[in-house]
Amino acid sequence: MNQKTSAEHTAVEIQGSKKKVEWPFRLEYDPHKKSSSWFVPLLSIVIALLICAVFIAIDGMNPITVYGKMLQGAFGSAFGLSETLVKATPLLLCGLGVAIAYRISIWNIGAEGQFLLGAIGATSITIYFPNLPGIVYIPLMVIVGIVAGAVWGLLTALPRTYFQVNELITSLMLNYIALLLLDYFVFGPWRDPEGFNFPGTPIFLPSQLLATIGDTRLHIGVLFAIIAVIIFAFFILKTRWGYELRVLGANPSAAKYAGIKINKHILLVMMISGGMAGLAGMIEVSGVAGRLMYGISPGYGYTAIIVAWLARLNPWAMIVSSIFIGGLIVGGYSVQTIGLPSSMSLMLQGAILFCIIGGEMLSKFRVKK
Repeated sequence: MNQKTSAEHTAVEIQGSKKKVEWPFRLEYDPHKKSSSWFVPLLSIVIALLICAVFIAIDGMNPITVYGKMLQGAFGSAFGLSETLVKATPLLLCGLGVAIAYRISIWNIGAEGQFLLGAIGATSITIYFPNLPGIVYIPLMVIVGIVAGAVWGLLTALPRTYFQVNELITSLMLNYIALLLLDYFVFGPWRDPEGFNFPGTPIFLPSQLLATIGDTRLHIGVLFAIIAVIIFAFFILKTRWGYELRVLGANPSAAKYAGIKINKHILLVMMISGGMAGLAGMIEVSGVAGRLMYGISPGYGYTAIIVAWLARLNPWAMIVSSIFIGGLIVGGYSVQTIGLPSSMSLMLQGAILFCIIGGEMLSKFRVKK
């Protein structure tokens, strides 16, 4: 018995010696934790630039030279700055559109399709009403472009509201439908018979074009975008409706308990979201391209997602983020002179988005003793 008791006592001591070591702190994930409004985006940009610098160096180029060339091309001259603002205008409008949807946790990635529908809608006025008074064209094209984008956004909201269909799927599918619809018109009934092999509509009349500023391609559509930012900021930050949207985005259950009509807000917000992207499409065909043509959008609707997240859905910060991303696009054209493809800007955009998402997730962790 004594030997058995001694053996049991030894086993207890061995088990005690194998006791799990406890660290003096642990990491906890807090989904409600708010990170710095500026630190994460800035750090994401820096990390993205460093990651891309590695690939540039592997390609045999000097990253500092490449980035300097992009900076010079986008902001180093009046022409470069004007081109940057031209690219920033549709990005800002589409970014505002997706941002208002994201505020109520509706993940609208259909801004690309809504952009294309706005361009198609605006162009339809020039095709079917060629003899209107000149002063009527621009206001009418703006209205039709906004309505077309809003209707396309509504097609995503209706299944989401009444059938609980995931808006990521429907908005993405509608992008491809809009692209095929654009191809149908520019290759089919609206194709310019004098355009030879170029798929596009006839050139717009001078009364159907947005006025340009100076001797550049910068047009008055940039003023539309600034006005949209002011209206967006006022309604989101200063009105009861904006407060209800913020409550709905933060806690849908609390919003429903408070009597906020969730379905009504989803429908209205998606129409506004689509309308903003539709306005961007109208501005692009009337202010830049001068016609509806194949490839009218280089992906503004998708890039606008980066613009919105980089600004953390803040309308004023979106002015800065849209100019920054517009500068990346224009700077991408500049690096062609040193042997790099213009898609260099796409690599930077993807790296920035990846770092922003990762940074937002990491910022939710906290160290607890």
